[in-house]
Amino acid sequence: MKPDFGNLRSVEWVLRIAVFGTFLGHGIFALMVKKSWLPYFTSVGIPEPTAMTLLPLIGVLDVIVAAFALLMPLRIVLIWATFWGFATALIRPISGEPIWDFVERTANWAAPLALLYLRGIPKRVRELFG
Repeated sequence: MKPDFGNLRSVEWVLRIAVFGTFLGHGIFALMVKKSWLPYFTSVGIPEPTAMTLLPLIGVLDVIVAAFALLMPLRIVLIWATFWGFATALIRPISGEPIWDFVERTANWAAPLALLYLRGIPKRVRELFG
């Protein structure tokens, strides 16, 4: 049986939940200062002590993004989530991991991008906050 995509509201909620889960999970790991993430920082010239300071801040931001994605998916938040999801997926091959680690994380940036598309790509600055 084919799914009914006529109800875009349901599709939107699936994407809101997907973005929420992705950013909440990553946010919690960052708040815990997940040690295996430190090489991603050092691979782009950020010293480990600085990375350990940045991770909790990134974690707080990721949790905020998760909450907004679920409760009030502002376009500016979805643009950030798309950018950040892409950047954090791309850092894996940049740090020496296989390209497949980037491919595996496509949903990290594609889900917020799809949600942004459903909500409407902003054409004016004021639309960023709606």
